Amino acid sequence: MKNRWLFLSALSGFFCIAFGAFAAHGLEKTLEPKALAWIDTGLKYQMFHTLALLGLGLFQLANLGQNSPSCRAKAFNIIGGSWVLGILLFSGSLYLLALGASRIFVWTTPIGGTIFLIGWATLAYISARKPKS
Repeated sequence: MKNRWLFLSALSGFFCIAFGAFAAHGLEKTLEPKALAWIDTGLKYQMFHTLALLGLGLFQLANLGQNSPSCRAKAFNIIGGSWVLGILLFSGSLYLLALGASRIFVWTTPIGGTIFLIGWATLAYISARKPKS
């Protein structure tokens, strides 16, 4: 795959729009306000991280011709992977809970949030450290 982060951001963005429209127009009359609020929260966090993945993919695309250090590529994989996994666990659990899945998924939401934080902390770390000469 040429650029996995662009691809995953495109899929995630598509899902946000499709599921958001479905929830707003198809589920609005059937779900409780609390369930709709969970979907709204999941969509917000998913879209924020979809845009972050888009930025990560565009940054990688802009630097394809340059020799990027192997440690930066590893860090990008940690960052992007954390955001994708965070979307699946955090937003996905909220969607499942809103649609009536087992309450066991309430434990998945904070795990997903923690994984989001790992991605952001990794981005802060590689941005703040001095490049090796």
